[in-house]
Amino acid sequence: MAVGAALERADETVDQLLESGRNPGDVLVLTSGGPHPWQQHEMSFGEDRYWAQLTEGGDVFYADLALTRPTRREVVVLVLEATEPGRAALAVEKARTHAVSLLVVCGATAQLTEGSVAGGQPVPA
Repeated sequence: MAVGAALERADETVDQLLESGRNPGDVLVLTSGGPHPWQQHEMSFGEDRYWAQLTEGGDVFYADLALTRPTRREVVVLVLEATEPGRAALAVEKARTHAVSLLVVCGATAQLTEGSVAGGQPVPA
């Protein structure tokens, strides 16, 4: 799946989560490649303001998978770019460390094999 398609699927997934009653502050969107366009937009207001949104926890937060701050949210939506299976599995494992109850993987899920992710398969969106 192309990056643009993976981003679109992730955005649709976030919309579905919110429509189903999830609190926006419970959702974290992580990208395995470049930053999500919404993250780029929010960063344009300054890094301090961007990170303050994470602390406030009132809205969906968008970050790169390289996120180094300790962040856990109920739901993580991972935008997984096409990559070799080992890197895809590592990306999923890292995203899992941020998810409390649900991890949704959008994108290159074909790169994940049944045994490549400890604890079972992620749920593709």
